[in-house]
Amino acid sequence: MFAALTGAGLSAAAGLNAYIPFLLVALLARFTDVVNLPAGFEWVESTWAIVIGAVLLIGEVVVDKIPALDSVNDAFGTVVRPASGAVVFAATAAAADLDSSAWMTDHPWVGLIGGAIVAGIFHTGKAAARPVANAGTAGFAAPVLSTAEDAAAVTLSLAAVFAPVLALVLLLLVAWMLWRAWRSVVRMRERRADRRRAAGVV
Repeated sequence: MFAALTGAGLSAAAGLNAYIPFLLVALLARFTDVVNLPAGFEWVESTWAIVIGAVLLIGEVVVDKIPALDSVNDAFGTVVRPASGAVVFAATAAAADLDSSAWMTDHPWVGLIGGAIVAGIFHTGKAAARPVANAGTAGFAAPVLSTAEDAAAVTLSLAAVFAPVLALVLLLLVAWMLWRAWRSVVRMRERRADRRRAAGVV
């Protein structure tokens, strides 16, 4: 149970920001005993992986807050975020230690696929809502939404490692907030279309 909750929380965070959960896992594995990477994932805590992840995180944090460029970043993230979700799900052994999940250890591909699916779902919600929100707010929504997503990714990542049950609650809350945001932008788009029709604009 704990392995699944930790993996799901980290993967959901990766769907919002590919590099925050990756760096958290990498740094905890390298400098603490909280995360113990399983065989085959030692590269995650390597110096080169941490440096590259940090550079990419800075780039993501900046670019994702710029209208139009955020959509390009989301297109790039279609591959990167599910991949990151797959890695952090499969690489996190701390939760497996808690629930003695030997089956998860013997079948690491389950974590890879599960992480990619969860991250993909959250990425899809983020990427679909952002262009509509930007169009409806003349781009002003981009930095606000991006900052909120980064904060959610940090919170989800920390909860996933240190409080897996809380991570489940937060995961459901973030999913609900994404759904609400999507519904809001859809309604906004429908109202704009109604106004255009009323004005005789096709």
